[in-house]
Amino acid sequence: MTSTALDSARNPATPAAPPAASPAASPAAPPPAHPAPLAAFDALRRGDAAPDWLAGPVLRAWGLDPATTTLTLIAVSENATFLVRAAGEPVSVLRVHRPGYVADPGQIVAELRWVRALRRDTDVRVPDVVPTRDGDLVAALDAAGTRWYVVAFGHVRGDVLEDVADPRPWYGRIGATTAHLHEHVARWSLPAGASRFSWRLTDALGAASRWGDWRGAALAPAERALLERAEAAARDDLAGLPTGGPGWGLVHADLRPSNVLVDGDDLTVIDFDDCGTTWLLWDFAAALSFIEHEPHAPELARSWVEGYRTVRDLPGEALRTAAALSTVRRLQMLGWTTTHRADALPAAVWDAQVPGTLAVAERYLARRTWLFD
Repeated sequence: MTSTALDSARNPATPAAPPAASPAASPAAPPPAHPAPLAAFDALRRGDAAPDWLAGPVLRAWGLDPATTTLTLIAVSENATFLVRAAGEPVSVLRVHRPGYVADPGQIVAELRWVRALRRDTDVRVPDVVPTRDGDLVAALDAAGTRWYVVAFGHVRGDVLEDVADPRPWYGRIGATTAHLHEHVARWSLPAGASRFSWRLTDALGAASRWGDWRGAALAPAERALLERAEAAARDDLAGLPTGGPGWGLVHADLRPSNVLVDGDDLTVIDFDDCGTTWLLWDFAAALSFIEHEPHAPELARSWVEGYRTVRDLPGEALRTAAALSTVRRLQMLGWTTTHRADALPAAVWDAQVPGTLAVAERYLARRTWLFD
């Protein structure tokens, strides 16, 4: 099956739910509140046509023929994405930014400039950035009572790795590709005045976290206490880690299986919309997002590291940091489920988030480097 970025069947095998970390059963999680900024898309489901208030301005901005062009919904997650077809053939993917997530369009331009620089300077496969007919990288439109920022990427053929039956052979490639990204940012900088947001611990955990606090999940008291201990341990392991220097920089920040396309032997990295400045090993943690509890997660972790080391040095002492960041990421993504639509994930992956996070917390507290031992 072929797909565009994010345009796939989303039918992974149902993961076995790990055991709960305490005898107390988790109460059923209530449906999370939809992010209000994307409420304009609440009624849409995958494959539905884009509303006229969006389609009309987009067609005009990119100079597309309304008689032969269709825009259909791919997904509503951090943003809303639409597949653009011309005369029935896929030509691009449209990203409609969630208002308020990246409030400054200059930060969106910064992301797109990095993607363009990667295409120009490296062998890493990334989508083409498609400017408007006026040459702008970002289109702004006012509709549905909101200012929307819209960008477009060229169509990429391939299967989303999330949908591949066995992703394990690809994790060494993902690690090596990530190392190439890190090598690039070590010698390249955003243009003067351009910036991206950061991914510090305060951006991922707690009341000020960008995606929601994991404490908003439906948890029994013993379960909440377990996760509190895991967070405290991770914070302790990361205490004093420099927020600068060679271990800190611009990273993709969400290079997980749903943001990797594979086609034959080709691997393409998509969706840089979460890119920001943080510890470089945040990319390791992101690679295991939502699947840290799976039995094969340690194998994936070791493969990622082996692949990374074929391109860039990664000392053994960094693995404790990597495992701590993985725990932070798991808690961050549990918080993510408290503020996002359930259909943003495959149902089985969504259902595994509370029990899976409890299992990861137990393993981390028992052995801080459990992913690599």
